[in-house]
Amino acid sequence: MEDLLDLYAEPPDPARPVVCLDELPLVLRDHARPPQPPAPGRPAREDYEYVRCGTGSLALAFDHGRGWRHAWVGERRTAVDFAAWLKDLADDHYPDAAVVRLVVDNLNTHGPGAFYEAFPPAEAHRLARRFEWHYTPKHGSWLNMVEIELRVLTDQCLDRRLPTLAAVAAEVDAWEAARNRAGATVRWQFTTDAARTKLHRLYPHENRE
Repeated sequence: MEDLLDLYAEPPDPARPVVCLDELPLVLRDHARPPQPPAPGRPAREDYEYVRCGTGSLALAFDHGRGWRHAWVGERRTAVDFAAWLKDLADDHYPDAAVVRLVVDNLNTHGPGAFYEAFPPAEAHRLARRFEWHYTPKHGSWLNMVEIELRVLTDQCLDRRLPTLAAVAAEVDAWEAARNRAGATVRWQFTTDAARTKLHRLYPHENRE
């Protein structure tokens, strides 16, 4: 835990950016009956019934230091997909960074081994060296700053019926572009000192002052 809190407290370093990444399952839904648009004296109407149109996955990377985020929308979230997202980060979004300090949870696909499932050994080795891994504690995924940004994305963009992955991708792309233009970021206030006070039960008794 303190590893992440110390990481968040550091000033932004373009050569060693901190990027938080997490995934969100998607349930695709469509209207069972066409909604009725608003009319004079009558609000818009939408039937409570819906049609399930399948599932998908969304991954979001968030760099709070530069107020930047990027999303990927796809059918699944396997180790191969995870490796492709990181390759995109390293080669397209952070080509000049010496290392990307990556914050992820402990999902079994979240590790350097994903590169070796997706790419030849030489390429996998090259990509693995581009990242420095920082994991949230067990049962502590809330310490991943991207969780906050995923909540914003859900509330502002995904809280509606979207029937296809293409529709989701179009909405998310527009949301992402607007948030990046605004430079929206997270002001993280939970520090290492605060953790030692508020979460003192997690520390061994003999180390308490």
